[in-house]
Amino acid sequence: MADTEELTRFAEDLRQQVWSAAELEGEEALRLDCLTRQFISDLTEAGELDDGDACYHRATGMEASGYGLSTDELTLNVFATIGTEVVPPATVGRREVEACLRRLTNFTTRALHGYHAELEEASPVFDMAQRIHEMRGEFAAFRLFLFTDGVVTLDRFPEGAIDGRPASFHLWDLRRLFRCVTSGQHREPIRVELSDFGGPLPCLATAESGDGRRYTTYLTIVPGSVLADIYARYGPRLLELNVRSFLQTRGKVNRAIRKTLVEDSGDFLAYNNGISATASHVDLTELPAGGWAISAISDLQIVNGGQTTASIYQAQRRDRADISKVAVQAKLTVVSDGDLSTFVPLISRYANSQNKVNEADFSANDPFHVALEKLSRSIWSPAGDGSQRQTRWFYERARGQYQDSFAREVTPARQRQWRELHPANQRFTKTDLAKFENTWDQLPHLVSLGAEKNFREFTVRLARRAGFVPDEVYWRQLVAKGILFRRAERLVGQEGYGGYRANIVAYTLARISHATAKRVDLEEIWQHQTPSPLLERCIVEVSRTVHSIITNPPGGRNVTEWCKREECWTRVREAPVSLPPDLASELLTVERRIDQRDGIETANPAEVALIDRLRLVSGQTWFEISRWAAQTQNLAGWQRQLAFGLGRFAKQERPPTRKQAVQAAEIVREAHRLGFRPTSEPTWEQLVAHVSEGGS
Repeated sequence: MADTEELTRFAEDLRQQVWSAAELEGEEALRLDCLTRQFISDLTEAGELDDGDACYHRATGMEASGYGLSTDELTLNVFATIGTEVVPPATVGRREVEACLRRLTNFTTRALHGYHAELEEASPVFDMAQRIHEMRGEFAAFRLFLFTDGVVTLDRFPEGAIDGRPASFHLWDLRRLFRCVTSGQHREPIRVELSDFGGPLPCLATAESGDGRRYTTYLTIVPGSVLADIYARYGPRLLELNVRSFLQTRGKVNRAIRKTLVEDSGDFLAYNNGISATASHVDLTELPAGGWAISAISDLQIVNGGQTTASIYQAQRRDRADISKVAVQAKLTVVSDGDLSTFVPLISRYANSQNKVNEADFSANDPFHVALEKLSRSIWSPAGDGSQRQTRWFYERARGQYQDSFAREVTPARQRQWRELHPANQRFTKTDLAKFENTWDQLPHLVSLGAEKNFREFTVRLARRAGFVPDEVYWRQLVAKGILFRRAERLVGQEGYGGYRANIVAYTLARISHATAKRVDLEEIWQHQTPSPLLERCIVEVSRTVHSIITNPPGGRNVTEWCKREECWTRVREAPVSLPPDLASELLTVERRIDQRDGIETANPAEVALIDRLRLVSGQTWFEISRWAAQTQNLAGWQRQLAFGLGRFAKQERPPTRKQAVQAAEIVREAHRLGFRPTSEPTWEQLVAHVSEGGS
């Protein structure tokens, strides 16, 4: 009974999340996409997927809800979603499941063979079908996922084939998602029966030991074909606890691995360092001639050697290399369940040495996220709807925290009260955080990479500000960015562009951030818990320019892929936009701008040096630049204002901020290019060179 009640609560929570997301987007028809995105998000965090895009399409005999590529781009994942919106969850019958998977298979097959040519080019489904067609020669396997908020009685389907390549079917219903999200684990455990891969592996074992931890280490030799077959079945799930994703063949180490596999596979064992793996349990079998062999491995994870594993798989599938002579040495450490989450990451950290590993790669429990979680549990947001009731924004550092906190309230009345204080639409995750920050920091092309890849980029940027711990000011301004982003989602959705809403939102807000030199008053948004009507009008107007640019990529490129390129951001950034004239009255002045945080960024050594060089520009010179620009209508209005403010700073011997320094250097270069020469600066040419090139 308790399990049934918990599943029902989970179903209601999922339904509310989907409705809330659809309401934010302003289009009821998007509920199925929102449900698909929720499954993608949860399964990506669980390591079942490498992210993906939701995009519903149905035609005669065909259906798809989205797609994604594995990190190594050798596997295509395609999704279909059956939404019921029924609580308690309804049963989805075998016939409906089979029909949906059949339509999904048909769509995948048609897309491989050029179905995009029959579709409207300015639609997301065109991008999905075109991308699948473009990559058709790269795929070694296909994975077809069925998502549903109902309950499916089937466990699995037999593997099949699409276009002569293996295809597997994966059913994720509400019950399975519930187990994944609430089990306290980060993934479904992998159980490898080696009888499925050629038989047991002879091994040597150590005694159990380890400074208070109980673990046993086994040494074995794994045939390359066995390792490739295991990777083919489980893919990136094997590497989830690893500190980095497979880097493909761009690094020197990976290129060397590939070269050996293709040209000298018989000596691979001698040249390669092998792999390190962990497990929670192994089954052993005694060999007839004496000794032991591993017959099964539970909860297998490759913590070092992910590149080796994926390279062998890639050489076999993509390069058609003969790997029959390849052998790999392996160290398998069996760790108790209780130590998996803490001990395994340490093994991963210390075992990885083939490629440089940044500390940013070990960010799951970074103090930044821990501190942010504490702030979210203690800071009340202002009542923004005219009422006196205050609420909190809930930062979900670990998956499931929101639902767990709700479930800990023991009575329906207390649960209702908790919901009122922590509305579902004020919950955000690590990937949401990265989306808010990277958008406002004018990196929409990174946001367009997808939630997980964008989060990794954010983590790298965060690492540059070593030891940064957020405070209350940072929290307020972060939430303001989230409010702005979510309001923009609704406004853009109401414009009826027909697709690419996520890209349009990111590029629109990034363009506004750039056009205003980040002088939007985030504290004002926090106080009112909503953007001003003027700023909302600005979002709508700028979004029209953005939509026109991103949906007309050069050379007929795929729109989704175009949005991931910095070239696209350059095109949007340089496009003229019209801001409402009255908006200037709401923007921060240069003097107030210095008090508004620059997100996670801080000055790096090069920027510190630039700030020092800009001290050589006198206050009088800045005033002359400002007057000249106003008289000639050169530079943007905010640049003229910034130049005047920098003049005041120079007179007061106050240095510019990091962001101001970058903009100030651009003002100097642009003014010089346009022919400006100050009357009070005899060494102007040298000064420009010094500021522009670094000087000495």
